[in-house]
Amino acid sequence: MADVFVLAGPPGSGKGTQAKLLAPKLGVPHISLGDLLREAVRNRTRVGEIAKGYLDAGKLVPDQVAIDVAEEAVTKKECKNGFVIDGFPRTLEQAVLFDKLLGKLKFNLKKVLYIDISLNVILQRLTGRRSCSGCGAVFNLQFNPPRKEGTCDECGGPLRQRHDDTEEVIKVRYDVYREQTTPLIKYYSKAGKLVQIDGSKPVNDVFKDVSEAIGI
Repeated sequence: MADVFVLAGPPGSGKGTQAKLLAPKLGVPHISLGDLLREAVRNRTRVGEIAKGYLDAGKLVPDQVAIDVAEEAVTKKECKNGFVIDGFPRTLEQAVLFDKLLGKLKFNLKKVLYIDISLNVILQRLTGRRSCSGCGAVFNLQFNPPRKEGTCDECGGPLRQRHDDTEEVIKVRYDVYREQTTPLIKYYSKAGKLVQIDGSKPVNDVFKDVSEAIGI
């Protein structure tokens, strides 16, 4: 059976960054549910229209919307040898549905890497985050600023702050995450799948911990 790795953690914990580092090391695709949902919003698809209001308010999308988007992604042929996914599942209900989906598709959920981090560090990271509206490159005004203010180093496109990266929305996202995912963490811990990682360290140090946790 092909192995699946889940990267979990609050918004701004670095789970997406770690997933992007881990996937090529394992030789499998990286799936970001958040990126898929934001793409659907930009393209004004049916799912995007449903998701937009939830994302703008810092809330989680309905479980069925999340599982539908995830199922469409993981059933693509490039995922046949396994995959790394971040941003999903986020609730106990999603986890149960995901387990059923993985069983149906003959995948093995190997580990859930929970990258934990405090709200104060999250605020530092996310309020300074800027994304390129052209190529999607991400910068941080404090930790990884662009060479020219407001301009992407990669393509020269304009940099924007995502609506859900404002302090008000971040606090809502964090509170919603904690409320919704506490049962999820207990679920995976009880199943012996959960490994907790300190996400406040530098990126390379976190990745070292991630690699050691899964034995690569």
